[in-house]
Amino acid sequence: MLEILESMVNSLGGLYFVGNKLMKAILWFIGIFSFHKATYILIGFFFTRKFKPTENKHKYAILIPARNEEAVIGNILKSIQKQDYPSELLTVFVVADNCTDNTASVARKMGAVCYERFNNEERTKGFALKYLFECIERDYGIENFEGYFVFDSDNLLSKDYVTRMNEAFDEGVKIITSYRNTKNFDENWIASTYALHWLRSIRNNHRARSILRLATNIQGTGFLFANELVKDGWKYTSLTEDRAFTADAVAHGYQISYCDAAMFYDEQPVNLRIAFRQRTRWAKGHLLAFVETGWPLFKNIFIGNSYRDKSKKEKLTKERVIAGIRHRWMAFDTLGQLIPSSLINLFLWLIVTIILYSSYRFGTGMENQALFTGSNFLSKFLKWIFGPVYINAKPGIQAFWFSIALSTFWRILGKLAYDIRNMLNAVYVFIVENKKIKKIPLYKKILYCITWPVFDMFGRYAMYASLFMNVTWKPIPHTSKVTIDDIESKESDNEK
Repeated sequence: MLEILESMVNSLGGLYFVGNKLMKAILWFIGIFSFHKATYILIGFFFTRKFKPTENKHKYAILIPARNEEAVIGNILKSIQKQDYPSELLTVFVVADNCTDNTASVARKMGAVCYERFNNEERTKGFALKYLFECIERDYGIENFEGYFVFDSDNLLSKDYVTRMNEAFDEGVKIITSYRNTKNFDENWIASTYALHWLRSIRNNHRARSILRLATNIQGTGFLFANELVKDGWKYTSLTEDRAFTADAVAHGYQISYCDAAMFYDEQPVNLRIAFRQRTRWAKGHLLAFVETGWPLFKNIFIGNSYRDKSKKEKLTKERVIAGIRHRWMAFDTLGQLIPSSLINLFLWLIVTIILYSSYRFGTGMENQALFTGSNFLSKFLKWIFGPVYINAKPGIQAFWFSIALSTFWRILGKLAYDIRNMLNAVYVFIVENKKIKKIPLYKKILYCITWPVFDMFGRYAMYASLFMNVTWKPIPHTSKVTIDDIESKESDNEK
């Protein structure tokens, strides 16, 4: 029996070099989709797209899916009522989705058009929006409104929010997202990790893609799109309807811009169990979006349906060529965001490094294998402190287990190095977004910089867990009593 096992292990070890080359090729291929992100970060540090004031006022519908949001629905409706935009051009629609509280009655008392929906089988936010658009088409007509805003019931809008988004819309942008701030930033370290993540997205993703006239990504709430995108209704009903909407829009050649001047506030989770549940849903939805839209996006890298409309046989112009190149790049860029790189990396590590490499060492042993190796700064730092440290092991089971331990150690070092860089990224976010972040004590800022890597750690483990879990959509409880008046009052006091 032992001889059979040894033979199997040695056979696996013989595959190591082939497997290692294949792993490097796959990682190189994935890396192609992210090589440009450093440029985005650099551009986002200095620039953002600005939109000119306009006298043109467009007619909008504001959509708010809500499930048992009696405690907070009134606050967002008040912030909408306080907008410096003509109220006759804004119609607020609330869908009370499977509610067991007074969400519907509160919404109606506040002047919103409220539809109640009861369907225990189709429970995602996407299904609620689908139902709401069906009601709007029946009672008003989709084209009665030029554009549609989507918010969550816990959001709060700055008083000039719609005005600023209207400036972007008036320039012809069909899909626009906005500045996502946090109303409970300093409630605890869990809420802060979310808050810093959204601010990082602004600097690292939204600003650069917007100024380059590319497609950033929709992130759940606080966005506006033209009626033409839903002329046939809302069709994005997965666990993460925002990712599906983004990918499908890009596949059809739409740019997705960002308006830095339009700010809204969001309530973040403060409970670990709830946060992990949400992250698992995001992870599952991420995988589903990749499966559903990965191929259309990949095709568009080479086809680019904005390049030329063959049915019209229009002459190729410089503008059409540029549009085609831009569309191909947007497809490439969006596909890169959807590739589950952390999951692929884990599987490659388990198969090639843990199984094949350990099997290879089983047959060859270890001779002067460096403990501190690799290109990350943490390995170099430890080597500088402790000097060169070598591992030796005879062929057989000792070398097998030593190689597993060593590979695990290297991986931990790599992740720690990444987390330390993330801490520095948090410092960067606090500095560049200082004027827009709620004033909090210095010790809390230091604490939040240290705890911020937990957000990405949660994301990785949630991605792994989502493969084996039956993930369903569940609402996040919102209890914050903060109003837009509270926020504006504190901002006024800070300015004084």
